[in-house]
Amino acid sequence: MESKASRMPAAELALSAFLVLVFLWVHSLRRLFECFYVSVFSNAAIHVVQYCFGLVYYVLVGLTVLSQVPMDDKNVYVLGKNLLIQARWFHILGMVMFFWSSAHQYKCHVILSNLRRNKKGVVIHCQHRIPFGDWFEYVSSANYLAELMIYISMAVTFGLHNLTWWLVVTYVFSSQALSAFFNHKFYRSTFVSYPKHRKAFLPFLF
Repeated sequence: MESKASRMPAAELALSAFLVLVFLWVHSLRRLFECFYVSVFSNAAIHVVQYCFGLVYYVLVGLTVLSQVPMDDKNVYVLGKNLLIQARWFHILGMVMFFWSSAHQYKCHVILSNLRRNKKGVVIHCQHRIPFGDWFEYVSSANYLAELMIYISMAVTFGLHNLTWWLVVTYVFSSQALSAFFNHKFYRSTFVSYPKHRKAFLPFLF
């Protein structure tokens, strides 16, 4: 008969995948809420191909998480019956990092939104302004940095040794860093008084 110790690695992975899927759902629902009730978008529109890519991306990310777990009845049983026993330090740390990063991203989106609203919360324009506060004191695209940290928190939840998820993190880093670079370039070319100490994406580095 298979011992509990031999089943533990698979059980830990099952819990990691479950938590990461929950994180993705929470993240997606929060971003949907922000799109409807927080963000103030400009008149520009994204290309339909980019829109479709975004939809496909989140489906593939979810399938990527599921692909990391051997989905047999035994692992489902272990996940359902011994949830607290399966929990490890990286599950707790990953969860703390996720909600910490999510809170900062939400705050950054509120800061960006308030740049286009008056004190009563009414949208008065769609122009760009220099954001201040929170992580914007260090980087131009603080919301992109928070996005990267959210995905890193999921890598931590996987125990830091899941190569497949680190490839996902690498993609997120590349895409967010590229967007942050162009945002930073725009800010510096548009605003003469833009803070010189502020980096594009990574505090004190880039």
